[in-house]
Amino acid sequence: MAEYGDYGCETYYCNQGWKELLSHMSPYSWANWGIAIGLGFSVVGAAWGIWLTGSSLVGAAVKAPRIRSKNLVSIIFCEATAIYGVILAIILLNKISEPKDKTFRLADDWDMATYYFAGYGVFWSGCSVGFTNIASGISVGVAGSSCALGDAQDESLFVKILIVEIFASALGIFGIIVGIIQSNGAQFPDA
Repeated sequence: MAEYGDYGCETYYCNQGWKELLSHMSPYSWANWGIAIGLGFSVVGAAWGIWLTGSSLVGAAVKAPRIRSKNLVSIIFCEATAIYGVILAIILLNKISEPKDKTFRLADDWDMATYYFAGYGVFWSGCSVGFTNIASGISVGVAGSSCALGDAQDESLFVKILIVEIFASALGIFGIIVGIIQSNGAQFPDA
């Protein structure tokens, strides 16, 4: 039986501390966590933005019912951040390919550097998209809330504030572009 030192661990379960936990985590696990963070935070950002915009829209529509339909554009901008997360999750899932040889140990000549690079690349790509989309969702929600409240007071403010909202939504587009660029080199090696 092999000793636990053969696997680079200081203890039997490789649980000596964060260093062992993070360095012995499978690249597939890193990649899947990145996809989950990207998709999850994008949906949370969209939900948060919809909550901010929707509550102000419903409240302002009591005073000015005319704003209900045209201010739904703000809700659509918020939903776009969730769609950006779904798009990147699909792109990243296509980068993950499991090894054909499903043994406990990989071959000695296995390309571990590419293996870990792919896992970390997909992880940080998902994190980049998730974090930018949560910021984008919140900023679109705040701008949409302002748009609904401003439009209820003065109808001429709608287009002016909508332009600010478009710039807030562009954060999510920039995030997905950065995520795609980050994940370009991340391809798991074939066994």
